[in-house]
Amino acid sequence: MIERIVDAIDIETTLLSKDEEDAKNTAIQYLRSLGFKDVDVVFVEHTGFASRIRLRAYVFRPGDKYAWIFGGDA
Repeated sequence: MIERIVDAIDIETTLLSKDEEDAKNTAIQYLRSLGFKDVDVVFVEHTGFASRIRLRAYVFRPGDKYAWIFGGDA
């Protein structure tokens, strides 16, 4: 399914966490477990017992050789 993503996928959620760093580590680890190798934290805000977090998981970054243009793995 990842090969159907043109460039990146954004995910926003709220995670139970002790602080922002805990939320970042948990979210990045989860996206990597789904097969995404290149993940950025776009936003994180911790309030009380949870963190609101937005992440961007890249399949292709700008300037990459896009597999969807070249018809396969680039």
